[in-house]
Amino acid sequence: MNATTYAIDTAKAVFQLHWVEPDTGVIHRRKLQRAKLMQFFARLQPSRILMEACGGAHHWGRELSKLGHHVELLPPHKVKESASGNKDDARDARAIWVTGTQKDVRRVPIKTVEQQAELFTHRVRSHWVSLRTATVNQLRSMLYEYGVVAPKGRKKVLGWVREHQAQIEQQVPPKVVQLMDQQLQALRELDERIVVNERTLQQAQRADETVRELLKVPGIGPLGASALKAELGDGSAWKSSREFACCRGLVPRHTGTGGKVRMGSISKRGDPYLRTLLIHGARNLVRAPQQPQWIADMLRRRPFNVVAVAGAHKLARISWSIVAGGETFD
Repeated sequence: MNATTYAIDTAKAVFQLHWVEPDTGVIHRRKLQRAKLMQFFARLQPSRILMEACGGAHHWGRELSKLGHHVELLPPHKVKESASGNKDDARDARAIWVTGTQKDVRRVPIKTVEQQAELFTHRVRSHWVSLRTATVNQLRSMLYEYGVVAPKGRKKVLGWVREHQAQIEQQVPPKVVQLMDQQLQALRELDERIVVNERTLQQAQRADETVRELLKVPGIGPLGASALKAELGDGSAWKSSREFACCRGLVPRHTGTGGKVRMGSISKRGDPYLRTLLIHGARNLVRAPQQPQWIADMLRRRPFNVVAVAGAHKLARISWSIVAGGETFD
């Protein structure tokens, strides 16, 4: 393999390259149009290529790997720490190259097309859910301006509006009634889109044995099992279950100086969506009438939220063991 390491700062149209000749130490910088990137690397011997794990990086990582190159994706926050001076593409590419020389910086695993498609299904569903929540809140606030106080909660609001629609139409202007009807129609359409996405996820679950095994774990539901499988892949990107849980931000952050270390709240690193699913699943597990003994013992000593996060940590470690080790849940 070629000993030269290339750093690429990706963009929509123009890509910036940075590399250093290993024999002479000569620094090279070069701009390439998007269409000429693959042509440039196709002429090279298999090399080490560094990129920031940002938009399109997984696609380029897959394409460059097909040419025989070894591609590494670096965490954006680590690349930012290596940047210095004024910001431009050349300095960003240099920061990527400098970060790649640090062996203790964890690499981001390159996702497959199937993994990205599964995760995008979750992202689209999450977008529709947030838009639905915003629409309900706007409907409540609009009616409140005319003295109509609707109850909290999406289902309660919709049922209450249908039940009191005649009374509402007498209190608000006709134009507001039209706007209310438009919002109700939008909510019905959003519900249909969310259902379609959930059916797509369920179809994928039936065909995946690993997802079916994850569903056996108390506290992991259909959304959590699908997202965990898509995020983990084959699990080889993490050395242990503890490392995977740490990368999901489910361990305490700490600050220390002078030999004194203070533990704080969780670090919240990694994907917030997956962490949210794990914590919500753990909350249901803690609320269950028949709890595992370790949860009951911890609840006597620690607050509810602390126990829920501890449960999410355990769920993440169990998930890694099932995916990476092929283990079955006992």
